[in-house]
Amino acid sequence: MIHPLALVEPGARVATDASIGAYAVVESGATVGQGCVLATHAIVRRGVTLGTGVKVDSFAVIGGDPQDLGFDAAVATATDIGAGTVIREHVTVHRATMAGGATRIGARCLLMAGAHVAHDCILADDVILANGCMLGGHVEVGGRAFVSGGVAVHQHCRIGGGSLISGNAVITEDVAPAVLAHGRNELAGLNLVGLRRRQLPAETIAELKRAYRAVFAEGASCAARAQAELDSGTHRSTESLEFLRFFLGGKRGRFASPA
Repeated sequence: MIHPLALVEPGARVATDASIGAYAVVESGATVGQGCVLATHAIVRRGVTLGTGVKVDSFAVIGGDPQDLGFDAAVATATDIGAGTVIREHVTVHRATMAGGATRIGARCLLMAGAHVAHDCILADDVILANGCMLGGHVEVGGRAFVSGGVAVHQHCRIGGGSLISGNAVITEDVAPAVLAHGRNELAGLNLVGLRRRQLPAETIAELKRAYRAVFAEGASCAARAQAELDSGTHRSTESLEFLRFFLGGKRGRFASPA
């Protein structure tokens, strides 16, 4: 149902069972999928695609222009929101900067009130951003990561899947998968609670612990130690291999480490 006081511009594509509240705006070129719910005063800009069952709360702005002084607003870029994602009030998600590019948020994510996702970010499925969290441009967040309230993440950083970042942390370096991060680029070990909630076998958790100790041992770089562990052939679990391979990529070249 589209409220008679909603503004849906010609050229917007809206599923027949979507709900759009009073004073909500859907611009031409936006797509609102089946079962989506837009609360009053929600704004969906051109180039946005909302997957099935996405909910956008009041005063959220999806697909706004990047806060990049060199950005050309005439460039056509996109913002894709995965199925079942919930976007709470006052959240801002900016579109990509390069022609044909997209800011992408996966399925079943939760962006709590006041969170900000900058241009060209990529969030995998089941990510949670708590209130007031800020992601700079080109940040990548792995599946099931939890970023707590007030966290600031520098542009081009990667947040590994299954990691947990504590409130008000400042992240300017890559955070590996399945770890606990806090303060300024400091780690406090593996996210054992999260791993156990996923009901991973004890053998997998033990292997992750071994990988963690090896990568953060004294001596060579994290990347060199991770490669050595991979070359040893002693790691079998998907989680341990994902952890080790994380250190072989990225643009920052630095990794949050134990205090």
